[in-house]
Amino acid sequence: MADGGETLALLKDPLAQELLTSRRMAQLAYTWTDGSPRVVPIWFHWDGQSVVLGSPMRAPKLTALRTNPRVAVTVEDSSDWPYKALLVRGEASVDELEDVSPEYERAAYRYFGDEAGEQWLKQLRGMPMARISVTPQWVGLLDFVTRFPSALSA
Repeated sequence: MADGGETLALLKDPLAQELLTSRRMAQLAYTWTDGSPRVVPIWFHWDGQSVVLGSPMRAPKLTALRTNPRVAVTVEDSSDWPYKALLVRGEASVDELEDVSPEYERAAYRYFGDEAGEQWLKQLRGMPMARISVTPQWVGLLDFVTRFPSALSA
């Protein structure tokens, strides 16, 4: 796959848009402070330019992201063949907020629906939260029909 800016156009592909607006969990991969890899499932919101995540301020991943902001995010649909996956690599920036971020609110409504989303958010309102914004620097898209992992491509 190509590097850098050439791949960012994939974010506009209909399959990428489908995954970015889906109710699928993202997988956030980052490097812990001791150099070991970590992956966590997490809600996300695509704002058109960045993958935005929310996290409680006491989450250990925030320490790691401040030390090394390089991350990968995957959103996949592996429920039926052919599997689909959006792969994003970039840098995370962390903003400390006094309350739930607008992007986390949108994610809660998308994942839970209006009523359950509001109930979930009621429990969190007023809790300091981190807004993690991942700016894509490289994007890959797999559909296992026309786009395969590089190991399977000629």
